[in-house]
Amino acid sequence: MAKLFSDTDLLVIDDLFLRKNVPKQAADDLLEIILNRYTSRKSSLITSNRPLDDGENSSATMPLPRLFRDRLLHRGHLLKFEGRSYRLKEASIRLTESRQKVSG
Repeated sequence: MAKLFSDTDLLVIDDLFLRKNVPKQAADDLLEIILNRYTSRKSSLITSNRPLDDGENSSATMPLPRLFRDRLLHRGHLLKFEGRSYRLKEASIRLTESRQKVSG
């Protein structure tokens, strides 16, 4: 399975540090994939709602963050977005709409 993810032209990982605990084997597999992609200069897009520095505290079972940062940022671009979560914004709109239906 690691070969499939290592060889694809673009790998997208959404919400990398979403889970607090990652099984050691999964962490090792992900590290292997990232290192293979780094070596072969393959493109990867990774999103996270956590600050990059927070990755070190994301999981005691995931020994990846320093190595990730080193490999990903060496030839990568870091884009930082600030502001309200679009999920919260959409939820607020739905709540307002449902209140208007009930009262109207």
